[in-house]
Amino acid sequence: MSPGSRASGSRGSGAAAPGAGAGRVVLVRGEDPAVVAEELRAVVEELLEGRDRGMVVEEQGGGGEELSLAAVLDGLGTPPFLADRRILVVRGAGRLSTAEGRQLAEALGGLAEGVWLVLEGSGGTVPEPLVRAVREAGGSVVERSLRARGARQEAWAAVLGRSPVRLTPDARALLEQHLGDELGRVEGILAGAAAALGPGSRVGADDLLPYLGAAGGTQPWALTDALEAGDLPGALRALHRLLDGGQLHPLAVLKILERWADLLLSVEGGAWGTPEEAATALGARSSYPVQKALRHAGRLRPEGVHRALALVAQADLDLKGASGLPPEVVLEVLVARLARLSRRPATRPTGRRSGR
Repeated sequence: MSPGSRASGSRGSGAAAPGAGAGRVVLVRGEDPAVVAEELRAVVEELLEGRDRGMVVEEQGGGGEELSLAAVLDGLGTPPFLADRRILVVRGAGRLSTAEGRQLAEALGGLAEGVWLVLEGSGGTVPEPLVRAVREAGGSVVERSLRARGARQEAWAAVLGRSPVRLTPDARALLEQHLGDELGRVEGILAGAAAALGPGSRVGADDLLPYLGAAGGTQPWALTDALEAGDLPGALRALHRLLDGGQLHPLAVLKILERWADLLLSVEGGAWGTPEEAATALGARSSYPVQKALRHAGRLRPEGVHRALALVAQADLDLKGASGLPPEVVLEVLVARLARLSRRPATRPTGRRSGR
């Protein structure tokens, strides 16, 4: 299989895969970071063709570091050193602004000989000018959508299929619950277990515990999606993942919920023809969150939307000392109330029933 042919399969779209006579750019995108991470790993593995990863792969924007566009642009024009190929992996392309996306798109024409660019586009919306430029450069756009049945399960199955140990069902469940979106940590954990317990060992949940390390993080929309579904246990799990280990300050979590509630208010009662029209009118970069907000605001109805705003406003005061409660408790109470609000059936004006 030639480099990049994976990207030209049924899950991809766009021009011919990178290779001889074609572009050397691959964009992997989708809503679920775990699914995208597994596809990204597979694309890079194929491009390596057995080369030493440490000599060939350079990453930007990974490990929680801020993505530096200047460093990416510099990397595009720098030929490989001590190797015949260099793979530049750029994580967080979905966090680029439209202006940054255009700047990167313009730089694709100056890709140095022997350099391959792999863009990871989960966690936001990849600017459309950049997507177009990838295709126009003969590159590939690999779509890994949650709309594809079992995409997340496929990603987990793929990484566990390479496991050097055999996990019991309870150990696998513990691993998935503990890591959240951080699928990239699985191989290191399993390698540690194999080194201590022996390759091929059968590993239960209790055996795996010492190798898990800190709990994995999650994405902000995991919290708001759970709230919209009225899933209180899921919302609390997402909240704690955002807070644990200092991933986000409580006020930053509240800001996420403020923006979510503000969007509900912005779309509530509007005479929008389509989500795209609403997104354009509101200046939103993507119609996807607007579409979700329209759907949820319709379920809550005006009184529910206004109640959600009031709950968030009260939590803001409580976080600043009005209640005297610890910040985590304030947010837990807020999340519980918002989830309960979503589960409550929307009230509809009705007349007096006859026959009473």
